[in-house]
Amino acid sequence: MPAGGEEANAVVRAWGEPRPADGVRPHWEVAESLGIVDFPRGAKVAGSGFPAFRGQGARLVRSLTSFMLDLHTREHGYEEVCPPLVVNRGAMVGTGQFPKFEDDQYGIAGDDLFLIPTAEVPVTNLYAGEILDARELPRALTAYTPCFRREAGAAGKDTRGLLRLHQFDKVELVRYATAETALAEHERLTAHAEAVLQRLGLPYRVLLLAAGDTGFASQKTYDLEVWAPGVGKWLEVSSSSVFGDFQARRANIRYRPAPGEKPRFVHTLNASGVALPRTIAALLEHYQQPDGSVALPEALRPYFGADSLR
Repeated sequence: MPAGGEEANAVVRAWGEPRPADGVRPHWEVAESLGIVDFPRGAKVAGSGFPAFRGQGARLVRSLTSFMLDLHTREHGYEEVCPPLVVNRGAMVGTGQFPKFEDDQYGIAGDDLFLIPTAEVPVTNLYAGEILDARELPRALTAYTPCFRREAGAAGKDTRGLLRLHQFDKVELVRYATAETALAEHERLTAHAEAVLQRLGLPYRVLLLAAGDTGFASQKTYDLEVWAPGVGKWLEVSSSSVFGDFQARRANIRYRPAPGEKPRFVHTLNASGVALPRTIAALLEHYQQPDGSVALPEALRPYFGADSLR
């Protein structure tokens, strides 16, 4: 892990050829011209940061979700979970959101319950207070959920388009491993998130985060960033982390190495596999055509039922 802050993050590999930014429209212009994202009406019913995907836009969300879940369950060996979208305080403490990030969460008035900021919270906590059999490890779970974040410290940042939302859809990957296998599992986990971007044909890079930019709960984190030529930026669509036994100690998730042996804490890992809004932004910018349409990558066409948005 490099020393320093965000400026010391290291690019460890890259894939694909970034499209030049010249003449490429930003994704919000493409989305509005195609009528696939309704920003004003979403804001009317919920406020800014809550866009409404409509028509082909809604179908694109559904197609991407199905594509990702099929890839992870059929080829990468994950079990699909449809978890609760509301969790209790103990679950938020277990995965490290509380107490540090409590101001960023949406609470439910009258109950000590919270909308999930990521499926990491309910999925990781499924085994809170349990002792797993060593033969069950590594265990791999995936879930598609909406995610809800107040983004209290992000006022004024990336306010246009789909780059920073209060509600967004995401496919999450969670793995449970032992101390001996966790780092190898982290590389495997990251490769599974990368596979999504490769199938979609989106140029991306993998950053190893420096110590000062790594979350306090994480031992090691890779960020996956796709190139968005319309805004001329690399957009984070996945953060892949190995947490050691930090979360397992908080949530009391253990495994028994062998019959009669003392239980040990599992090591937990998770990654986005991947987040949808920024992936959609990159698709609209990378694949836009001179006639105003947007070509769809081969992997999405069977799910979407067409070869383009128009």
